[in-house]
Amino acid sequence: MDQTLELQYALDTFYFLVCGALVMWMAAGFAMLEAGLVRSKNTAEILTKNVALFAISCIMYLVCGYAVMYGGGFMLAGIELDGAASAEVLTETVLAESREAGFAGGSVYSNASDFFFQVVFVATAMSIVSGAVAERMKLWAFLGFAVVMTGLIYPLEGSWTWGGSSVFGLYTLGDLGFSDFAGSGIVHMAGAAAALAGVLVLGARKGKYGKDGQVNAIPGANLPLATLGTFILWMGWFGFNGGSVLKLGDIASANSVAMVFLNTNAAAAGGAMAALITARFLFGKADLTMLLNGALAGLVAITAEPSTPTALQATLFGGLGGVLVVFSIIGLDKLKIDDPVGAISVHGTCGLLGLLLVPLTNDGALLSGQLIGAATIFAWVFAMSLVVWLILKVTVGIRVSEEEEYQGVDIGECGVEAYPEFVTNR
Repeated sequence: MDQTLELQYALDTFYFLVCGALVMWMAAGFAMLEAGLVRSKNTAEILTKNVALFAISCIMYLVCGYAVMYGGGFMLAGIELDGAASAEVLTETVLAESREAGFAGGSVYSNASDFFFQVVFVATAMSIVSGAVAERMKLWAFLGFAVVMTGLIYPLEGSWTWGGSSVFGLYTLGDLGFSDFAGSGIVHMAGAAAALAGVLVLGARKGKYGKDGQVNAIPGANLPLATLGTFILWMGWFGFNGGSVLKLGDIASANSVAMVFLNTNAAAAGGAMAALITARFLFGKADLTMLLNGALAGLVAITAEPSTPTALQATLFGGLGGVLVVFSIIGLDKLKIDDPVGAISVHGTCGLLGLLLVPLTNDGALLSGQLIGAATIFAWVFAMSLVVWLILKVTVGIRVSEEEEYQGVDIGECGVEAYPEFVTNR
């Protein structure tokens, strides 16, 4: 029995770490997607933001975020995870807890692997903000917001959902019938809410909207790079959703993991094709950017519950996300909410869709609970983000000058250009 538990512990821990590495790889996907969808003069700055925000996320979640979200710091049965405890003591502790819980009575894995898996989710939420405020925000103002977002705003919201704490002592979302398997709302809609607050305070890029209400397209500089980023995100999403099963060391969990992988892939495919077809009907052309965002929209939509739908249902759910994201991007442009990469639509609008679809296949979730949970997450993250953005605007400023925006934030913020060999005027 003890040998079986040790094997399960090793397998579940290894699985958690591999899935965490896949989610970490999503940071590269966001970087490539955003670098491809912005203009060439802003490429170096967007890449700097993506690397720096990942580092900040890791540091802040280590310093305080994990403790805020789960209340337990970095402890496993009172043993510090700093290498001080002997392997024998740790083994005996794990085995004792496993016997008490029962072999099939929960996940068995290293607490350090849990921290690693959770911290890359924090970085994902922050990455969503990066693309929405691209091409006109000061780098250091953005990084200042990242400190607060990853150290407090996201962890506290996560404590009400995955952490199981009550919302300011008022109600517990789980008791209301709220369910979010891998984070359509907890991660993606939260990131979009923070992004929306930033965009509203920041304003649109110069030349994006005409005085007569006309929307002027500002094409990205490198669509092959954006396509690569989408495929990287698609791949990383298997770790994002698959790892949220939390374990692999028994038959039921292994089957669940396989189903989650299948449904995640099916939803992405459904979203991609639905967005492409919708764009063809609306614009008369096969719009690549809508195809890419459609795939991501399908992934976001299925993230709230990838384990209970059938593969066909997952494809349809992803398709709904693909259709919705096209209309959402168009709608936000009509409202003059400038989002260069469509992040608010992909992660926010489709994140909400994902939450509302959960009760269709999960009997443990209630529509009322999903609505209350979504409202709670959005209200908290949006309100707190708005306060932080306004403080930054008043104190250090958040927008670059018109001259810097015209020349490109690569020069003004980073002092380098991503494609210097193509510059002819210097």
